[in-house]
Amino acid sequence: MYCLQGASAANRLLKEFSGKPVRVIVIWEPVLPTDWLSPSTATLKRIADPRAVQFWDKGRLLSHAMGERDKNSIVWDRINVYARGVAWTGSPPPAVWEEGPVVDVIAPARNAIANALN
Repeated sequence: MYCLQGASAANRLLKEFSGKPVRVIVIWEPVLPTDWLSPSTATLKRIADPRAVQFWDKGRLLSHAMGERDKNSIVWDRINVYARGVAWTGSPPPAVWEEGPVVDVIAPARNAIANALN
């Protein structure tokens, strides 16, 4: 449920930046016992903004690319903010800001996004 709250909080954050050139990539991955199936349509609708694209990463490939070594280092439930125009090649680029859990870091994420837009 906590991640679903984070998804709803992220959707509200997107609404605050309505009309701004913000692109959101949402990665759903199996972490909790309730996560072992891909997200339902109802879950995906929690982030309804058309600037968001959502993916199911069953093997947690992105988490591994971002530093997961074992079950205690899974990269999940976080917001990463990247500079404008940054290109993703072989591995994820450095974020200008990153923190989590999502539901707890909406205010600083808002500031990081605003700064990245300037």
